[in-house]
Amino acid sequence: MAKLIKIAIAGEGGQGVQSIGDILAEAGNEEGKEALYIPNFGIEQRGGVSLAFVQISEEQIGSPKFESADIVIALSERAVARTLQYVTKDTLYVYDNSLIAPPEVADEVIGLQAYDTVAPEAQAGKISRQVKSAQEELPKNAKRLIGIPATAIAQKELHPRVFNMIILGATVRAAGIVEMQTIEKALESKLGKKFTDNPKLRVLNFSALQKGVELMDTALREEGKV
Repeated sequence: MAKLIKIAIAGEGGQGVQSIGDILAEAGNEEGKEALYIPNFGIEQRGGVSLAFVQISEEQIGSPKFESADIVIALSERAVARTLQYVTKDTLYVYDNSLIAPPEVADEVIGLQAYDTVAPEAQAGKISRQVKSAQEELPKNAKRLIGIPATAIAQKELHPRVFNMIILGATVRAAGIVEMQTIEKALESKLGKKFTDNPKLRVLNFSALQKGVELMDTALREEGKV
């Protein structure tokens, strides 16, 4: 296990980027590690690229900011462009290769988008669906590029609103610095009342986390990394 993991996550407002960062940091703290989470919403107040910077370490963290990331997660075409500056030859770069075009869903809260300003379905018309164009912008200098179809899986197998839980599960598997049980505990603390009121939501969110782990496992295995 690495002593320090630096993670940069970026996506459109409404994709739950800040929730992913918040839960990762909470899980790190819960395990007695040093953990820092810094949100960044860009210059736009609404509809801008949302970034979350997370550091989790076995030792004291020297600086709240970093110039390069061990793991970058890009969840939209604009997020790819926004995260290139954090990529080095040692970076694992993970992106949603189905891109983001969520259909309209009910207002019921299922995933965690509480920190973002715009619901994902409100962004559907604004986010490019030109997958080829986005792929051409992917970094050429990353250690590894891993594409996972988080959006497509969420829509077809689970629910569009748990898309970010799939990403969270994949991130936890890639980082390998916090346990999934701790992530589930952190998620429980965020949505405990909703889980109590509707136990199906717990199953749905936890299933999405596990799906993310499985997707990352598959991607790493295909590259001979597992």
